[in-house]
Amino acid sequence: MKLSDNLSVAEVIKSTTAKRCGIGNEPTIEHLENLKAIALNIFQPARNYFKNPIAVTSGYRSEALNERIGGSKTSQHSKGQALDLDAHTFGGLTNKELFHYISEHTDFDQLIWEFGTEDEPDWVHVSYVDNQANRGERLVAYKKEGRTKYKYFK
Repeated sequence: MKLSDNLSVAEVIKSTTAKRCGIGNEPTIEHLENLKAIALNIFQPARNYFKNPIAVTSGYRSEALNERIGGSKTSQHSKGQALDLDAHTFGGLTNKELFHYISEHTDFDQLIWEFGTEDEPDWVHVSYVDNQANRGERLVAYKKEGRTKYKYFK
């Protein structure tokens, strides 16, 4: 099943951890509606603009899967409202370019420059909430004393 021209449900629910641990990772109809909204409002516009494949490294996570990987209890991944994207997987595009495109051209809820350096994130986390005002929050994730911390992106 396609969520948009260039994104399938299979891509956003794929999880080696779920498979290895026998954890179900099937989205509900509500989750699928949320996934379609982020695909149409964030993923597909970026894909069309760059004309380059963009990998989804983490999409929908069932509550059991999210718990297993140590995700936040309030993770938007578990609602089908978030994607982790990596432009490096297929090449021809940087995560920095992807981050700035999403920041400047889409209506997002949360956009996170995930780790990496000041010049290039390791990946880009983006969320989108359909039928309500998105926060437009831009953050940088970093590690301090072994814990993930966040600061506002300047």
